[in-house]
Amino acid sequence: MTLLCSLDEITDGEARGFEINEQKLVAVKHRGELYVYHNNCPHRSIPLEWMPDQFLDFDKNFIQCSTHGALFRIEDGECIAGPCIGDRLDTIPHRIEADQVYIELPGAMTQK
Repeated sequence: MTLLCSLDEITDGEARGFEINEQKLVAVKHRGELYVYHNNCPHRSIPLEWMPDQFLDFDKNFIQCSTHGALFRIEDGECIAGPCIGDRLDTIPHRIEADQVYIELPGAMTQK
């Protein structure tokens, strides 16, 4: 497992981008739960945000691709609107331990 961040670095209702081992990630805290995905739109294989840490739609209910407006459910990463309906964001396995968020990346060196 690799340390991503402290849990309090992500405010509820917000998202934050990270890059670890050359992999771009997005973490979203929504209704008290944390979700972590690869920051990669399945439609064009490009990053989702239009500015640093700007991943959510106006109402902060969905992850939104800045390039074509696709909307992804925060809870499971499924695309519900846009050109990639039915596709989903790649989930990053994670766990929270002592208020630290650890992720599991394929090929990543473990640090703890």
